[in-house]
Amino acid sequence: MSITALVTAAEQRYALRRPRSRELFERASTVMPGGSTRSVLDVRPFPFRVASASGARLIDVDGHEYTDLLGDYSAGLLGHDPGPVEAAVTDALTRGWSYGGVHTDEIRFAEALVERFPSIEQVRFTNSGTEANLMAIQLARHHTGRNRIIVCDGAYHGGLLYFGHGGEALLAPFDFERIDYNDADAAVSIDTTVAAVLVEPMMGAAGCIPAADEFLRALRDRCDAVGAVLIFDEVMTSRMSTGGQQARCGVVPDLTTLGKYLAGGMTFGAFGGRHDIMAAFDSARGGTLTHGGTFNNNVVTMAAGAAALRELLSASVLDALFARGEHLRERIDAICATSPLSVSITGLGSMMAIHTVDGPVTAPQDLVGSDADLKQLLFHELLERGFYMAPRGFIALSAAITDNDCDRFVDAFAASVGIIANA
Repeated sequence: MSITALVTAAEQRYALRRPRSRELFERASTVMPGGSTRSVLDVRPFPFRVASASGARLIDVDGHEYTDLLGDYSAGLLGHDPGPVEAAVTDALTRGWSYGGVHTDEIRFAEALVERFPSIEQVRFTNSGTEANLMAIQLARHHTGRNRIIVCDGAYHGGLLYFGHGGEALLAPFDFERIDYNDADAAVSIDTTVAAVLVEPMMGAAGCIPAADEFLRALRDRCDAVGAVLIFDEVMTSRMSTGGQQARCGVVPDLTTLGKYLAGGMTFGAFGGRHDIMAAFDSARGGTLTHGGTFNNNVVTMAAGAAALRELLSASVLDALFARGEHLRERIDAICATSPLSVSITGLGSMMAIHTVDGPVTAPQDLVGSDADLKQLLFHELLERGFYMAPRGFIALSAAITDNDCDRFVDAFAASVGIIANA
């Protein structure tokens, strides 16, 4: 049977087992284009709708239970119901919310972030990683008096900063120049007209492609030479250690953007860096920039973030998660290497992506020619076995995932590729 026919059969099986999700999808589609308000959650033929979640488990409205390997696209690092975060939020809400004023928890959260990241001497909060990256770009333009922004082809830095296929229509109107990821020689294009270089230490949405150390060092050296601002988008990779991937690789940017899990699963974004750059927002030091945002210091996020960093996101937790991900990826890679299918895996620590091309994959260009039907089939086969990852193959382990969960997933992956190969 062809892969296309297998996909059709898998989608039919999925739909028959989820009548309530189908009903809710049709209802949702009348009031939201596409039936949701987050495009990345689209699933063919329709998404299952979550009824409840705890730890690393999801239960949908049709009663199916899944081991969650997606971790809300890396925002759910602490699992679905971390106790200290719940306690901190509940306590904060007893004192009211929507203050319209400053409060103590934002200091506690900011202090914890500054303590952790080598590049961050001062920080400001936003509501998402997208906002954080937009603010960092504008800050770099203001600081340098220049306009050009260097980015990597295929990169994703938020809904308005997507440099892959299909992102052009919503791209923020900056003067962007694209270079190839992991091409150290491309750093020569950074000259005295460049305000900033925006880069992920590992590409996330583009396929969990780690940056080579020499690539990041070349960017750092060239930015120093021409006075450009180096921005690390660590919205995802900050989970690699208490100091993020910048601490692991030893390359310190001028500005860092953050988001996702650091507020315990609540709405969150932040950008921070050197005192002299961040001073643009400090009128007492001559700064002239204003940074609005009604919910920048919202009570829930600030309380949750302070609790998550102080009580849960210790070095031991992040290091153990990193090691668990490395081991899991090695085991999946071994299965890919012996499979007759064109499958491979990339990643770093607790984030990885399964691809339907032969490796190695070192840049988005290496994914041209991926077999979309095979990827869809793998998603459905693994979901049928009780494991939820992104349809595109993305995995972000949470701290609630156990070694036993990883063992079961390895078995499920081996069974899935075996069944497909022998069909």
